[in-house]
Amino acid sequence: MTAAASTREPSVVVVVPAHRASEELDRCLEALACCDPAPDELVVVVDGADPATVAAAEARAGRVVGLERAGGPARARNAGVADSDAEVVFFVDSDVVVPPDVVGRLRDTFGSRPELDAVIGSYDDEPPAPGVTSQYKNLLNHHVHQTADVRGSTFWGACGAVRRAAFEAVGGFDERYSRPCIEDIELGARLTEAGHRIEVLKELQVTHLKRWTPASMVRADVFDRAVPWSELIVGGLGFTDDLNVSRRQRFKAVTACVGVVALLGARWRLGRGATLASLFALTLMDRSLLGFFARKRGPAFAVGAAGWHWASYLYSSAAFGAVWLRRFLGGRRLERGATVPTSSAAAPSGSPA
Repeated sequence: MTAAASTREPSVVVVVPAHRASEELDRCLEALACCDPAPDELVVVVDGADPATVAAAEARAGRVVGLERAGGPARARNAGVADSDAEVVFFVDSDVVVPPDVVGRLRDTFGSRPELDAVIGSYDDEPPAPGVTSQYKNLLNHHVHQTADVRGSTFWGACGAVRRAAFEAVGGFDERYSRPCIEDIELGARLTEAGHRIEVLKELQVTHLKRWTPASMVRADVFDRAVPWSELIVGGLGFTDDLNVSRRQRFKAVTACVGVVALLGARWRLGRGATLASLFALTLMDRSLLGFFARKRGPAFAVGAAGWHWASYLYSSAAFGAVWLRRFLGGRRLERGATVPTSSAAAPSGSPA
């Protein structure tokens, strides 16, 4: 199922979910105000209707929707779509700065590609947040999207656009995701399952302002990504060969786990050899990423980033194993703050319409 053929440039609404007033939100809205051409509509949805955030949004946005009860970005984005009429919905996170030509680029893309139903962009390779952790995380996300296949199977709420008809046909974001996690990935799974075409528009790059600490990164990676994504996989979606769950990424995770298991027996020559072999294999498989890190921030940064990256294989694998074991034993789910559907085809509890 694809959008009806048309060569006319469609109207575009930008929907920004926001929770608290911040410097990042100000910079996000300032960049959107500088877009040339401007979007047909700009809707900021304040999740929780914090007065200071409402005031900050009203100073720059064409329309502000205040939700008295905070319910997460999935619900906020649906509310923004419901309050607009444009044919293409462009979702932008409140800590993202877009380039000035983004609206024109989206109009051209959707107007000239009637078979295309959704696109996702990429973070750029110049994240401003200082520190090894922030630089590693933001540069990693850039590299993942830049090296992904053009044909995608997931959506991305930080910088993603979708035709309203396709969005409404699958029921919008699933509002049972009550905190920021994988609500965009789950939407992408339903769009793909329904036959809609999603592509990675690699030249559409935005700046991510988020500052990461080691604790916030591991917490988000495990509880907001690995655990709910694993629940989606074991609950019916299955593995896809895309982005962080591609076959190549899964093989790297297995290799990292083998290295750790071997390390536990390192007093034996075979164990030490297996550990070194695992490290060599990971270096070889991640040479593109590590080379990118070295070019952008130097060899020392690449070494430190490799440690973080290989650790992520371990704790993400542990999260998947815990989810699978709980499901196998019939136990409760492990998500934090969300009720996750058991299948990619689960009907959302809320609708944008």
